[in-house]
Amino acid sequence: MIRMMSRFTFQKCLIAVVFFYSMTLAALTADSESRELFAQLQAATSEEQGRDIEGRIWAYWFSQSPTPEIRVHLDAGMERMRAYDFEAAEEHLDRVVEQAPAYAEGYNQRAFARFLRENYDASLADLEKAIELEPRHFGAMSGMHHILMIKNRRAAALDVLRKAVELHPWLKERGSLPAEMWPETYRKLQQREGI
Repeated sequence: MIRMMSRFTFQKCLIAVVFFYSMTLAALTADSESRELFAQLQAATSEEQGRDIEGRIWAYWFSQSPTPEIRVHLDAGMERMRAYDFEAAEEHLDRVVEQAPAYAEGYNQRAFARFLRENYDASLADLEKAIELEPRHFGAMSGMHHILMIKNRRAAALDVLRKAVELHPWLKERGSLPAEMWPETYRKLQQREGI
């Protein structure tokens, strides 16, 4: 009996170790991919190249959906936004956030749905959570910039935009940043372009 329990306990421990190792390896691989994409974005030498890498980063963020079911709700929420059905979009994205509270893109997309419904405070809270979960989320920072401008909080809006442009020198909103706030990465691009 004791020998059987030991074998059972050993098997459970072995399964736990293998599971932990595979999850750790997956997380390290994803983190490595993310770091590489952001390094490429920093090194982009043209707007076209920057946009291409930006698209790959967005694809990476979407691919981090923890389950296929969550991805279905994420996609459905985005499809509902494209159809101007913002209430249904938010309902789908509520499910994403409830079922995957550590998934930054769920919060970011729900923030966008809430923004479109002019629920700026709730949108801002979701963007803060998205950035807490993914500190390099230039999309969430860009959204935050827009909301803070609407709320007439210009200094805070420009500060968050500066942080976004540090991460993504080719960000569409970069032109809204006053020259004295340009991060070094953007300043170098401007010098290279002769602006």
